[in-house]
Formats: sequence, structure tokens, C-alpha cells
Amino acid sequence: MAHSKTKGNDGKITYPPGVKEISDKISKEEMVRRLKMVVKTFMDMDQDSEEEKEHYLNLALHLASDFFLKHPDKDVRLLVACCLADIFRIYAPEAPYTSPDKLKDIFMFITRQLKGLEDTKSPQFNRYFYLLENIAWVKSYNICFELEDSNDIFTQLYRTLFSVINNGHNQKVHMHMVDLMSSIICEGDTVSQELLDTVLVNLVPAHKNLNKQAYDLAKALLKRTAQAIEPYITNFFNQVLMLGKTSISDLSEHVFDLILELYNIDGHLLLSVLPQLEFKLKSNDNEERLQVVKLLAKMFGAKDSELAAQNKPLWQCYLGRFNDIHVPIRLECVKFASHCLMNHPDLAKDLTDYLKVRSHDPEEAIRHDVIVSIVTAAKKDLLLVNDQLLNFVRERTLDKRWRVRKEAMMGLAQIYKKYALQAEAGKESAKQISWIKDKLLHIYYQNSIDDRLLVERIFAQFMVPHNLGTTERMKCLYYLYATLDLNAVKALNEMWKCQNMLRHHVKDLLDLIKQPKSETGSKAIFSKVMVITRNLPDPGKGQDFLKKFTQVLEEDEKIRGQLEKLVSPTCSCKQAEVCVRDVTKKLGNPKQPTNPFLEMMKFLLERIAPVHIDTESISSLIKLVNKSIDGTADDEDEGVPTDQAIRAGLELLKVLSFTHPISFHSAETFESLLACLKMEDEKVAEAALQIFKNTGNKIEEDFPHIRSALLPVLQQKAKKGPTRQAKYSIHCIHAIFSSKETQFAQIFEPLHKSLDPSNLEQLIVSLITIGHVAQLAPDQFAGPLKSMVANFVVKDLLMTDRCPGRKTTKLWIPDEEVSQETLVKIQAIKMMVRWLLGMKNNHSKSGTSTLRLLTAILHADGDLTEHGKLSKPDMSRLRLAAGSAIVKLAQEPCYHEIITLEQYQLCALVVNDECYQVRQLFAQKLHKGLARLRLPLEYMAICALCAKDPVKERRAHARQCLVKNINVRREYLKQHAAVSDKLLSLLPEYVVPYTIHLLAHDPDYVKIQDIEQLKDIKECLWFILEILMSKNENNSHAFIRKMVENIKQTKDAQSPEDPKINEKLYTVCDVAMNIIISKSTTYSLESPKDPVLPARYFTQPDKNFSNTKNYLPADMKSFFSPGKPKSTNVLGAVNKPLSTAGKQTQSKSSRMETVSNASSGSNPGSPGRLKGSTELDHSEIEDYSIMASPLTGKKGDKREDSDIDKPRGRKKQSLLDQDDSLSMEEVPKSVQETKPRSGQRGRKRAAAASESEDQQWPDKRLKEDLLEFEDEQNSPPKKARRGRPPKSAKGGPAKEEPAPKTPRRGRKKAVQVESSQEDEEESLDMNEQDSENVEQKRKVRGSARGPRKTAQKSDQSESTLESSQGTPQKRRGRPPKTPPVQEKKSNVARTRKAVSRDPESDEEMEVSQNSPALSDATREEEEPEEEEVTPAPVRRRSAKKR
Repeated sequence: MAHSKTKGNDGKITYPPGVKEISDKISKEEMVRRLKMVVKTFMDMDQDSEEEKEHYLNLALHLASDFFLKHPDKDVRLLVACCLADIFRIYAPEAPYTSPDKLKDIFMFITRQLKGLEDTKSPQFNRYFYLLENIAWVKSYNICFELEDSNDIFTQLYRTLFSVINNGHNQKVHMHMVDLMSSIICEGDTVSQELLDTVLVNLVPAHKNLNKQAYDLAKALLKRTAQAIEPYITNFFNQVLMLGKTSISDLSEHVFDLILELYNIDGHLLLSVLPQLEFKLKSNDNEERLQVVKLLAKMFGAKDSELAAQNKPLWQCYLGRFNDIHVPIRLECVKFASHCLMNHPDLAKDLTDYLKVRSHDPEEAIRHDVIVSIVTAAKKDLLLVNDQLLNFVRERTLDKRWRVRKEAMMGLAQIYKKYALQAEAGKESAKQISWIKDKLLHIYYQNSIDDRLLVERIFAQFMVPHNLGTTERMKCLYYLYATLDLNAVKALNEMWKCQNMLRHHVKDLLDLIKQPKSETGSKAIFSKVMVITRNLPDPGKGQDFLKKFTQVLEEDEKIRGQLEKLVSPTCSCKQAEVCVRDVTKKLGNPKQPTNPFLEMMKFLLERIAPVHIDTESISSLIKLVNKSIDGTADDEDEGVPTDQAIRAGLELLKVLSFTHPISFHSAETFESLLACLKMEDEKVAEAALQIFKNTGNKIEEDFPHIRSALLPVLQQKAKKGPTRQAKYSIHCIHAIFSSKETQFAQIFEPLHKSLDPSNLEQLIVSLITIGHVAQLAPDQFAGPLKSMVANFVVKDLLMTDRCPGRKTTKLWIPDEEVSQETLVKIQAIKMMVRWLLGMKNNHSKSGTSTLRLLTAILHADGDLTEHGKLSKPDMSRLRLAAGSAIVKLAQEPCYHEIITLEQYQLCALVVNDECYQVRQLFAQKLHKGLARLRLPLEYMAICALCAKDPVKERRAHARQCLVKNINVRREYLKQHAAVSDKLLSLLPEYVVPYTIHLLAHDPDYVKIQDIEQLKDIKECLWFILEILMSKNENNSHAFIRKMVENIKQTKDAQSPEDPKINEKLYTVCDVAMNIIISKSTTYSLESPKDPVLPARYFTQPDKNFSNTKNYLPADMKSFFSPGKPKSTNVLGAVNKPLSTAGKQTQSKSSRMETVSNASSGSNPGSPGRLKGSTELDHSEIEDYSIMASPLTGKKGDKREDSDIDKPRGRKKQSLLDQDDSLSMEEVPKSVQETKPRSGQRGRKRAAAASESEDQQWPDKRLKEDLLEFEDEQNSPPKKARRGRPPKSAKGGPAKEEPAPKTPRRGRKKAVQVESSQEDEEESLDMNEQDSENVEQKRKVRGSARGPRKTAQKSDQSESTLESSQGTPQKRRGRPPKTPPVQEKKSNVARTRKAVSRDPESDEEMEVSQNSPALSDATREEEEPEEEEVTPAPVRRRSAKKR
């Protein structure tokens, strides 16, 4: 290259060829032109051109003059900057500028020019890019390391680059910027805090959102320089976090945001910082801990984060914050859980335990978010959550807060729809969450209307989506119903029943609205509105909204027409959806986004709209059942055995026949049902018969061909059975045929003539058929029936024992093992009861005679003939049948009136029978009659005797039923304000006089001042009063107190002249009064009204008589401890699972299964029928209901009735004196040890039994703790059946002796056996079905206690316990029968005479229950533990012999 002849060192500037002098004397344009040529020259030069470098040295110095660096034109400045960048490149590594100030000016100048990179569309952008590329490639800024002001230069450079970067820049620009900045960090000696802030500020969320490209640039820079910059980052966080020097940087307040961003960029940047976070997690500052927790939640939960694995101490420390005292911190931890579960399934195990604790957190929001976290993860992938986590959601469906319950229920519903209904994750996943459908339906047992409405909505949207096509919808319903457990099925049935009932209420309301306006009509409308309101959430607002809706219906005929169509039985599912949509649209207001009125009406419309069932749906369902019957259905693919599917389908149709009978009216449906009748499966045929009974009222008119085919089938089944089909056949004929008298005659006559005691199996069918015919058509066969009952049923069946019973020590055996003869006797009793219920009058004294017969059976302990041929299980069955028959007759007013007080009291004692199943089933019958308001109020007093039951769970269940019955009556009185004239029969408080009277005549209450006996009385009274006094509504405490005071001013109407009986009555009154005084603070207030005492039980008060005497012994007062009655919430009662009577199979019970499900309040027909199990919360958030924990017994462990703790009492002497020939050595040891003094009842439970139970069952404490609500303070020993005064020893007259002391009693736990078999008479009850609901029960080895002998007080061996368990103990008291003098007469003749004599006869009740204690001569039968051989029972000897 040619150059000017001037040397570089003579001070003259050498310009490239063709370039004239560049000075301020030329124009801007000329300067730019010349500078471009200079730029071109420097661009073409390389570092090896030493000569050229020398020539252009002065030019390089000239270009760095202030003239150029401060030139006003940006183009000039840009060209100069490009020249300077090339100069640094050419002269590298030494720059031609030696002055530090000049260097600083040059680099600051270049930095300013880099701002031109911002405009990518500028014509000069390429030159700016060249400038950047050049200085980045050469690392020109590294020269500044030696300068004192280098930090200012670097900081300005970084700020400039971060400010100019934008989305218009390509990857090269980004790369050169990173190269330029990284060289400064990597090759420099230090990184100042200011420079570090310049980088880190771009990571702060606010800046990050403003300039994403700057964030990306900072991120790339930090990744490139991670190793070099890490010490400076560590120092910064150490200063801020550990030393608290927040003033060192403006970024101190963003320290946690920076840590998160740095961790996401490169975890190695924080290797030394993370341990400092562990320290911060333990800070005393709540807000600081919260910030750290939020930070770590994001770090641990990030998708690719391995922090938990890399830093386990920090992870464990973080998990500890789940239990932090500060609520927002726990809340933050719980929210983090869902991200952690979704992104790190391997950490689920660590989280599970902490989420469990938080699912019981006192804070509602935390429990709510636990559910949200688990459900969110489960909806993403079911494999992300384990069964334990899903169980936490399951538990929260019973939370006390509605928001939490709703979230849990909706979460489970969404999971069920996704994985079970739509099977998105395959069959295994569907199987894993198959329990959800049952659990959701169990919630329908809760009392809260919100829960019930949500279950209905979930069912319609998630379980059987109403928007599916008819075939698909019915298939979904069919297989759902087939796989539900028994309790879920009952809940679903109840749901349809409630919806149907509400539909009828709305239809009634529409009918009332259409009637002409009147005052009576307005009252009727208001009453109906109140009824409907109770089926809506928030009844207060619901009432106002419903009144408004009623006005709309009165004014708008279109809406009324749509609603009428909606509640019409013929409304199809599609029509229902259209109606709901139209009504909602008309009620809505577009200007009002939130409309509470519209929301409330939506609830109502959703409940009454038949969105699942119509005629088309029933037809489709029938086809599915037929396919299963034909074997062409895909039952197995759906995971349902074909037999199970068929039975479930028929049961489903049976239920729907109650709620949607019109939908069955099609020839195709009836033909399919007719085919089912001819199937061999008895359950299928039974269901088909019930469907015909419910839906067949139009068959005779509309389907004559069905009628012709159906009649012979019904007649055949009525005559030949099976038994239940015979019953339903009679009811079908009664419901379908107009000529039912003719049909009944064709059935009755041949059966009546062919009654044959030798063919017992056919005789059972005949008795059932004749019984139901007699109930439905009593007048048609009045004559033959009376003769048949008197001559055949009573004489040939009930008073004749043909075959000896099987020898056994058991008190109860399964149904299939009961002898045919006993079954015949039971059906004979039921047949008589049905006959009387059909007649509904006592004109012929048949009712009186039947009642005498039934009480005779109870007198004889079930063995009416007293020949000793009947086995103990048979006698138990007959006692149950007789007691249930009396309860059944008492539900009919004409028979209730003729039941004497003695008969009523004897019937009451069945609830204390020695056989557990008798007590249980009798109590169920009692509860059923009371809950339906059919039994008179005095029968509720019988529940007081349940306090004597030795089984704790049985007492709890009885209490639960009592609560239910009291609530039913109170609710009825609220709904029917006009029944004030019937208060005596409805007001629950009026049960107190009946209870006092019943307890005063208790056979166990012998010695008036006996403390132990009075403690029993107190326990029984408290069993009733605790519930009545739990709420002091309308000053009820004072009302009860007034009743008790009034009773003391009367006499016992049963024995008004007997001073001993009256003294007993007054003593029981004093016990009641002391309970009231000790448990109430308002008893002394004025009674709201003067109580009316039942005249049948008490005489009119004597105005001249003032009974102020205290009849209680002084020592008794110490047993009345003060305190308020406990809550009587039905859900609070422990409903121990009760399995079918006689069946004791074991099964695992699932945790948290019931709680809701144990609610008897939600289903009046079947209280306490759900499986009970669950774990109690360990925090302040009590579950929505108190729950019992299951205790599983040993595998294969079976308990026979002989193992049950039988209530001890006295028993009649029924065997000959040959028993005396047995020596004491032959008597089992337990018999010797439990032999009482003078044959009297025990006083206290022993401790040995509970000790042995504790040893066998370590978890027993939990069970008992859960039942503590039952009355901790006032809980004397519970006793069961008690002995009645015995007959005297053979050949000698009975002698009265002073009332003796009572021996100790052993405390045993009886095996739990539940039967939900419905009474056959209740054929119209929708819930009628034989429940096989068998629950796991714990085996408890009871222990017997002997009398108070010091040597035998506590040391009974295991063998002794076992032998005593095999011995049935004595039943509670019944009056003795004929005196010994009459024993020479025939037992049969004596019994017949007792049955036939007139009730007014002086001979009736020869020795009443009020007899003085004859217990001295009591003999008790004892049997050895071997069941195969039953020797003659050993009689107990009296303490005194005369």
C-alpha cells in the first residue's frame, strides 16, 4: 500500500491513500466519506503489518481525540468507534493509548456507541454489529483490568448491552454479547457487587417480564461463567442472608427470587448458598420462614429438579415446615405438594405422612388445599398418588366444614369419571378406585341437605352422566348398580325415593295453585312450601325464594305448564332437560350475573327432573338384563359375574318400579318380566313379582295377553311356593286383578283343605299364603279362618311338639339350620297376626286370645308345651316371634287398647333376652315401628331397658335408634303444628312417665332400698333422659321435672292399693328427679304447660295428698354427678357393624368407610345399618361424625352363641330332680364358681374379663375411647335378661324369703350379629330385602365372675372362662307360672287353659311381675362346654333349704 511520505513519529498524521485530512474544517458529509475510507483501511489491516501499524499510529491517536469522541454526529461517532475497535485489534495486545483517562474515555465512548445495536432496522446496524463483533473477538475491554475505574467501564458496558438486547437480534448478536461480557468475568481478578447487581437484576421477576431477552442474556452469561462467578454470588447471599447486610445491594429484597432463578439456571451457582437456607427455615421471623418456604417449594417442585436427592438435609428440614406453627407456611407447603407429586413421584412417600397430618389440620383452608393438591395430581395421572393419599381425600368427605367436604367429594367424583367411567388408564386403575362410587353414595346418609344434594349432582354428572345416550346411560347404571356395596345400594335407593317424594310434593303444590284462591288454600300452599323448603339448602332463604317462585307460578302459565310437564310421570328424559332449560331461562335475569333465587330454583329443578329414567330407559334396561340372562351380554368384560348382574338388574328394576311405575307400562317390559318369573333363580323371580305388584295396576285393562299368561303363574306360586314368592304372588293378584275375590277363593280353598302337619315344607308355604290372603281379604274367609286358627294353628301346630329338638348349647343357629317344625310354628304365629291385622277389630275376642297365647309363649321361654322337646335355638326363635308379634299388633289401635300392662311389661323384657340375636332383632322391630310413628309412645320406654345390655356396641346402637326416634317425633311436631291434641302420643318427653312405670315394675327391682338395684334404675333412666335433656327446647327440663313431681302425687293404676308397688314408683321418681337436678340448671323454672299423665298407668292425683318424702337411701345421692347431657347427634352414636343373624363370616372393613354411613338419621327405614370403621382425627378438627375403628379378629375365628355374654338372670326349673344326682365334681368348674347365693342376680361387672380382653386385644382401648360419649360418669354395670321368680322345688310349696344380696356378674362382650331382614308384613316398604351385610367383628373372650367369695374374686383360668362361655345364662324376669301343687296336671292342658281364659278372669297372671322376691329357690341350668354331648343341666341350689 502506498502511503504519504510523512513518518509517524514526527507528529504528523498519515492518512490512507485518497484520504485527506480529517478536521473540523470540513463538512459532516465529507468527514463521513473520509472516515469510511479510514475504517476500510483499518479493517483490512492485520496484526502482522508492523510497518503499517507504525505509519498509522498518529492517526490512531488522532481518532481518540476529544474532537471525535465528543462529536455531535452519530455517524461520525460510529465510524470512529469502528476505527478504534480495529486499532485495538491491530495493536493488540498493547494499545497505542497509554493514558488511563484516555483509555477510560475511549471505552466509555465505544460503550455508548453500542447503544446503536438497539435499532435493528437502522441502515447503520451492520456497522454497530461489526463494532460489537470486533471488540468481543479481540476482548478489547480486557485492557481495562489495569485501570482504577475499570468497574465503572464494565458496569456501563453490561448495562448498555442488557438495555439494547431485544427480540430483533439474531443469535450472533446474542453470542457476541455473551462472549464480550464473559471474558470480563472469567479473566478478571474480581467481580464487584455493582457489576454483579447489573447481571442479577435481569433475573428479578419484574425485570424479567419487561425484557425477556435481557433475562436470556443474563442466563447465558451466568451459565458460561458459573465457575468464575460462583464465589461472588455466594458472598452476596452470605452477606444478605447470614449477616443481614441488606444495604450492600439494592437486590437484597429480591434475594429469594434470585436464588430460585439462579438455581434454575445452574444449581452449581448455589452450592454454598443452599445450606444457608436450612438455617433460614428455622428463623424466628414468620415472614422470613414463609419466604424461604415459598422459594424451596419452587425449587423442590421444579420439573427437572434433583435438589431433594442432592441435598437431603435441606429436604428433611423443608418437610418439617409442614408442621410449622404459622398457618400461611403450612398452607404454602400443602400447595407445593401437587407440583411435587406431579413432577417427582419418587417423593410421594416422603410427602404422604406429612399430608396425612395436614389433612387433619385445624385450619379449614389447609385441609381444603390438601385435597386440591392430591386431586390435581391424581387427575394428571393416577399413578402419581398412592392409596394412602386417596384415603386422605376419602376421610375429608366427612369433614365438619362444608367447603372441605365439597372439595373432597367433587375431587373423588372427577377421578372416578376419568379413570373408572372413561377408563383412561385401563382396568387396573379402574379397579384401584372402584371404592369411590360406594363412598360417594354413602355420604347420602349424612343429615346435611348440602351433602345429599351434592351426591345427587355427582351421580347425575359423574357416575351416570345424564347427557349420555339412553342405551349407554342404562348400561352405565346397570353395571354401576351391580358393583355397588349393600349400603351404597340402599343410599341410591333412598336418593331416588327422596327425589320421587319431592316430585310429588311439587305436583301437589301445582294442584293447590290451580285451585281457586281461599284462606284454606293459602294455608295448604304455605304448608306445602314449608315441606319443599326442607329439601333445599339454606331453608331460611329457600322459604323466601320458594314463596317468590309460587307467585311466579300463579302469574305465569307457561312456567307452570313446563313444571307440570316436568313432574308428570310420563315425562321423558329429553323433555325434562328442555323443561329445566326453559324454566331456568325464564327465571333468569341477564342484568343480574349472580342470582341467588335462580340458583335455589336450579337446585329444586335438578332434584325433581327425571334425567335418568323414562319408558325408553326402562325398556333399554330390560334388554340389558335379558342379554345377561341369555348369556350374550359382556358382563365379564365389565368385571361383573353374570348371576350377580342379573340379580342386580332385577333389584334395580324393582326399586325403579316404586319410583317410576308408569315407565314400566309397555308390553315388551311386561313380557320380559314374565320370562323372569319362570326362571329357576328364586331371587330373580321374587324381584319380578315385586315389580309386577308395583306396576301392574293397568295390566288387566291395557295388556290382556299379559294378564292371561300371568294369572296361572301367580296361582301356582301362591300354592307351591317358594315362600317369599307365595307372599308376593298374593299381593300381585290383589294389585292387578279386579276379580281378586275369585282368585283368592281358588287359592284359599285347596290350601285350607290340604293342610297337613306331616308335610312341613308345604305347610310353611300354605300358612304364608293363607296369612296374606287373610290380611288382604279378612271378611271373605272370616268363618274358615277362625276355625282354622282355633283348631289347627293353635292346637295342632303351636301346642304340639312332634320332633325333639337338636341337642346344643347354642342359643342361636343360622336360618338354614332351624328345624322345619320351628319354622312352621313361627309362620303360624305370623299367620295369626296377619289375620288379626286384616280384621282390625276384637269383636270375637280373637285378639285377646292371641295375646294370651303370645304371652304364654314368653312365659314359657318359648317352649309353650313345656315338654322340653324344643332346643334352645328353637326357643329363642319362638320368643322372638312372640315378642315381635305383640309389637306388630300394638301398631294397630284396636289391639293396642287390649294389651294389658302385664303383657306390655312382659313383651318389654324381650329386649333383655339372654340370646343376643333375639335382643338385636326385637330391638330392630321396635325401632322400625317407632320410627314410622306406628307404635304408641309407651313402647319407646322399652329402650330404657337396653341400658342393661352387656354388649357396649349394642347399647350404643340402641341409643342411636332412640335418638332417631326422638328426632322423628320432634320433626313431625314441627311440621304438623295442628296436632297439639295428640301431644300425649307424640311429644318425646311424655316417654318419661312410661319409663318410670316400666322400671318400677322391673322384675329385677326387688328390694326397694337396694343401692345396686337403684343404680340399675338410674342407668336406665339416664339412657332416656340424657337424650331428652340434651336440648332444653321450650324449657323441657322444667316440664320433665313437673311430670315427675306429678307422678309422686298419684298412685300406680296397675296396683293402686299395693303400698310396696307405690313405694317403688315413688323411689324411681326420686331417682329421675335427682338425675334432672344434677344435670340441669333450668329445672327449677316454671313448666311451660301442665303435663298430662296417662290414666291407664297412673291414678288421678289426690288433691289432699302431698308427697314430699324422699324415698332414696342417703348413700344413693353420691351417685348423681353433675354435668350437662352429652350431644345427641345421631351421627355421634357408635354403630358397631352388625352382621346377619346366625352368620358370622369375617371381612376386612375399610377405613373411613362409614361414619356417614352410620347415620340412621338419613334413612328413616334403616337406622345404623352401615359398616362402621375409621380413624379418629388427632387434631382439633373432629370428623363430621364420630367414628369407630375396626378390630379384626384372628383368621378363621368363629364365635358361637355359647360364647356370647348372656345376660344373667333366673330361669324356670324345667327338668326333673335327677339333676341332683350329679356330684359337684361332675359339674364344670365355671358352674361352681358362678353359683350365686340364693340364685340371685349379680351386682357388678368383674374386672378380670376386661383385663383378659385387653391382653387379647391391644387395640381395644381405641374402641372404648370412641364410645366414651355414652355416659362416662353414670355408667353402672349394664345387665341383660334377668331372672324371673322361679317355681319352688318339686313337691314343696314356694316360700318367700327376704330379698337377698346379688352376686357379682362377669362382664363379657357378645359377638355382633346383625340381621337386616325385613318383616314379611312390610311388603310395601321399598327397603325390604334380606340383607347379607355381614361385618367383621372382634372376638372377645368373655369371662364369668363368681359371687363375692374372696377366694374366687379374680383368679379364673382360661379353661374356666371357656367353659363358662359355653353355658347360657339366665334370662331376665318373667312371672312364674302355676304353683308346684298344680304341676301334676298336664302341661299341655294347663297351657291351653291359660290361652283360652278371659282377660278379665281373676286367674289371669297368677303370679304377677310385682310378686315379692321368690328368687331363693331359683335354679339355673348349666351345661358343660362340649357341644356334642349335653348332659342334664345342673340345678342351682338355694342358699337355704327348708
